[in-house]
Amino acid sequence: MQIGSVAIDGRVFLAPMAGYTDLPFRRLCRSLGAALAVSEMVTSDTRLWHSRKSAARLATAQDEPPPRVVQIAGADPALLAEAARAGVTRGAQIIDINMGCPAKKVCRAEAGSALLGDEDRVRRILEAVVAAVTVPVTLKIRTGVEPARRNAVRVARIAESAGVRMLTVHGRTRRCAFRGPAEYDTIRAVRDAVAVPLVANGDIDGPDKAEAVLAHTGADAVMVGRAAIGDPWIFHRIDHRLRHGTDAPPLSWEERTSTILDHIRAIHEFYGPVHGVRVARKHIKQYIGDGPLARGAWKRLAAVHGAAHQLLELKTILAATRPTRGALAA
Repeated sequence: MQIGSVAIDGRVFLAPMAGYTDLPFRRLCRSLGAALAVSEMVTSDTRLWHSRKSAARLATAQDEPPPRVVQIAGADPALLAEAARAGVTRGAQIIDINMGCPAKKVCRAEAGSALLGDEDRVRRILEAVVAAVTVPVTLKIRTGVEPARRNAVRVARIAESAGVRMLTVHGRTRRCAFRGPAEYDTIRAVRDAVAVPLVANGDIDGPDKAEAVLAHTGADAVMVGRAAIGDPWIFHRIDHRLRHGTDAPPLSWEERTSTILDHIRAIHEFYGPVHGVRVARKHIKQYIGDGPLARGAWKRLAAVHGAAHQLLELKTILAATRPTRGALAA
C-alpha cells in the first residue's frame, strides 16, 4: 500500500488509543507485525504540548520503525494546520487527523467525531492541514453522527478532494460509541466512492475477522484497537494469515513471557521508575486476565511500587502459570 510517497509493507495496523498507544506499545506492536502504528491523539493547541502527557504522546525515536505517525485533534483549521507543521518538525512522517473519537470531552469541544456533523468545517480543516505540510495527511472517521445520519461517503469524497492520502473508517457512529457490533456496509460504500487507500476498523479480533472484513468491504487494510491490549501477538497472527493464507505457528511460552517482560521494562525506561510502574499496571492487568489465578496475582502486583520489584513479582507469576490469549490460565 502507498500513503502518498510512503510505502507500507503490510495490511494490519495499530489503532490510536488514548492511554495505550505510547512509544513502548507502538514499538512492540510493530515488532509483532503491525505495519503502521498511530500515536495517541494530541490536541491541536500546541501551547499545551509541553505538558508531561502531551510530551509523552508526541515522543518519537530514531529506533521507532518508520513511518512515524502523529494524530492530531481539534476543531479550528488554523490551529490544526499549525499542529501538523509542529508534528512534522518533531519527526512525524504522516499526519493523521482524528474525526472519529466519540469521547464526550472531545466532542464537547466540537472535535473528534462531532466534526462529522459539519461537513463544511471538515472540508476547511482538511484543506488547511494538507496545505500546511509536505508529508501525507490521513483521516480517521466514523460512519456518521448517528445511525440515521451516516454520512461517511460524503466525508470520504470531501477528504479525497482535499488531498487526504488514506482514510480509516470505524464501523460505528458517534452515538454508538463502542456499543453494539460494528457494521461494514458503510465502509464498503466508502470503498465504492473513493480511490484513496481505505482501512477498516472496528471489532477486528483475529485473522478470521480480518479476512472477512477485508473481503466484505474491499478495504486495503484493517486496523486493530482494543483487541491488541493484552494480546499484541494478534498482529503476528493476522499478518501471517494475510500474507500466507495459513495460521501462524503458535508462539512458545518462553516467547510470550519474553515479550511481556520486555514491554514492561520498556515502559519503566520510557516513563521512569515511579510513573512507569503506574503505567505498567494497566498493561499487566490485561496480560494476566481475570481468572482465579489472575485475581490473586493482581492483588500482589497492585501493592508493588518499585520498578525492579514489579518486574520480579511479574516474573514469579508468569513462571508459575501459562497464558491463553494474553491471560493467565485458571
